[in-house]
Amino acid sequence: MARRALLTAGGVGGLALLVPGTAHAGPAAELKNAVYAVATVAELLSLDGKKIPDGTLVRVAGYKAAGDGGGMLVRWDADSTAVANGGTVLRPGNLGGSGAGRWVQVHDGVGDFRRFGVFGDDAPADAALDAMVNDPAIHRIEAHTDLLFVKRHKYTRSNLEFDFGGHTVRTDGIEKNTHDNPFGAVMFFRGEVTGTVVEHALSAPMPDLADVFEVGDSAKFTVGQWWTAVVNNLSGRDERELQKMVQVTEIVDGSRIRVNYQNGWDLDKGRVITWTRVKPVERVHVRNMVFVGAPPYDGPRNGELPDDREYTGSHPVAYEYAAWCDVSGIDASLTWWPVVMRRWCTYFRTESCTLKNPPTVFYGGAGYLTQQIYCLYGHVADCHTSNARHLNDLTASAYCMVENCHGDGDDAGGNPFTTHGQYEHDLVFTGNSGLMDIANSGAQWGISAKRITVRRHVCSWFTANTKITDLTLEDVKVIPRSTFDPGGTLTVNADGVQMRGCSARTFAVAQRSARSGRPNVIEDCSFDLPEGQVVVQTPVTNPVHFVRCVFTGVNGAVMRGSGPVHLTDTVVTGTAGAAPLLIGAAEVVVSGGRLTDTGIRLSAVREQRLSIGGGAVVEGTNSEKALLSRADGSPVRWELGDYVSSTRDGGTAHVAITSGVNRYSAVGARFRGGVITLADAAFGGDSHLLHTGCAEEGVSRTAPAAGPRVITTGNLAV
Repeated sequence: MARRALLTAGGVGGLALLVPGTAHAGPAAELKNAVYAVATVAELLSLDGKKIPDGTLVRVAGYKAAGDGGGMLVRWDADSTAVANGGTVLRPGNLGGSGAGRWVQVHDGVGDFRRFGVFGDDAPADAALDAMVNDPAIHRIEAHTDLLFVKRHKYTRSNLEFDFGGHTVRTDGIEKNTHDNPFGAVMFFRGEVTGTVVEHALSAPMPDLADVFEVGDSAKFTVGQWWTAVVNNLSGRDERELQKMVQVTEIVDGSRIRVNYQNGWDLDKGRVITWTRVKPVERVHVRNMVFVGAPPYDGPRNGELPDDREYTGSHPVAYEYAAWCDVSGIDASLTWWPVVMRRWCTYFRTESCTLKNPPTVFYGGAGYLTQQIYCLYGHVADCHTSNARHLNDLTASAYCMVENCHGDGDDAGGNPFTTHGQYEHDLVFTGNSGLMDIANSGAQWGISAKRITVRRHVCSWFTANTKITDLTLEDVKVIPRSTFDPGGTLTVNADGVQMRGCSARTFAVAQRSARSGRPNVIEDCSFDLPEGQVVVQTPVTNPVHFVRCVFTGVNGAVMRGSGPVHLTDTVVTGTAGAAPLLIGAAEVVVSGGRLTDTGIRLSAVREQRLSIGGGAVVEGTNSEKALLSRADGSPVRWELGDYVSSTRDGGTAHVAITSGVNRYSAVGARFRGGVITLADAAFGGDSHLLHTGCAEEGVSRTAPAAGPRVITTGNLAV
């Protein structure tokens, strides 16, 4: 009996022949190649499967109605007992006996929620999601309507792309998360952690930027394998310089391997590295989604949130032990944990994502756009947050870039850009805006970072004053904002810091570490200081060099640290009646530049040396009525050379030295107006005074009588 006759004879009418494969070749050809048609899935499932020949192809015009987008091509597998899922596997309702026989969707690897009967957010789409993700034949999943998810899904497969087509994903009523679990996302992709573990103590120091690692027995490793490498902790509970997922690229010899990562920190002999074999999820991408978290936003955020928000909140995607997994085009709001959460990830991009109004900016770990922990080779670009905690968090991560990302609504101190200080290194931030806080989460993690570069950044607060080595800032502008930090604070660590073209109001140099070999240079920068600002803090022992900088509003500013301070071609301007710049550095060198209505007062808390020359100009007056002076205390060496000191105030001293031990030399200096006070009490005992070859125009000079340790001849006085 011909196939069409067989089907019709069974009393299951409605299965019409759609396209005979060879309509004029006879009944046998029609049996082999025909494609039949029904209008809906319900109609398909009403057919009597016991009378359908194996391999029959049927075109379904729609899922619920013809043309609704849920249409598909299915094939009858008479022997299949696969679990029906409402989409890729369909089970007729009238099967008997063994229950074998399934309609199996014939597709080109692209899954569609509509082919599971999901046409909106009126019913959960979780089962359809599981069915498509767990089908290895599907490599792409598309959404063409809004969706609702009420489950938290964990997957381990690779090579899959999601495109939600710009539609909204809601999570109202989602199942509860577990405590402190930022991986309880709607979709969590996690690689496999195997039981293969290798521990090895270094027999020799391992230098910065080494990519060849001692492993003891390299035969346990194979090129292409992925491993996590973790060094034993230092004094802090989580203080480890090495925590990365790396791939073996070479077996160097019997005891060493090369990996795809140059370590960023020196490791001493005896440090123990633990290697754990992992099989990462690879190339799983999520794109083009509008995500609305749960529960709904219920009013102003004041830090007093319901205890269950951690459990009922939601976020779209998380990765752990993953490589080459990208996210783009997620527009999220009201999310609890980071919109994109990553840990142990290597090679990834997060692009064109946004976050607005998360429920909190106060709860640690919550309210982020993206967080990366133990990550390598990441690129975050073109992202934006409003009223969030962090836009981007890079913790214990390396060789990552963040560019053209912007955070607003950060008045609550959300710090759009941050790192924990868990030995991050070689991170670059370019063209971003928003508060920035580097390596400042506490000693538990080591408060350390290295080779961080920030370019063309705008914000109202920037702090990088922990153990941050070789920080580079270029064109960073910190602009005071009355709603957050009216001071416009910028603080850096004097451990290889280099700044170019930056500006701020409240500027300070701190020091928590001394690891770098490069100089601390601040050039072409401008700072409008508040009264009494401590520019160089007490712990600073490294030299700090200001080059072509401009300081304005100076009134009682302080440079307390003992490390040398050099001012080269730098302009320092005070205000009327301002207190002088108080400096405690062991060495102060002024070369060129101009000091107006401020002057310098040496604190003498230690032996000090002041050198002024290079055509510098010191002018005006100050509250001390002394452009150069000192406090009581330790000996001071004065080296005054090629510079001009000028005042129109007859009572202002160019130099006022009235006490202490002083080794004074002024040769070739030019003084105009005012007085020079070199008191007898300041030049007894071990002191000496040489004032010669100077030009004094309208100057009244007081000095000790000439003697073996005092010479004041050879000057031009007019």
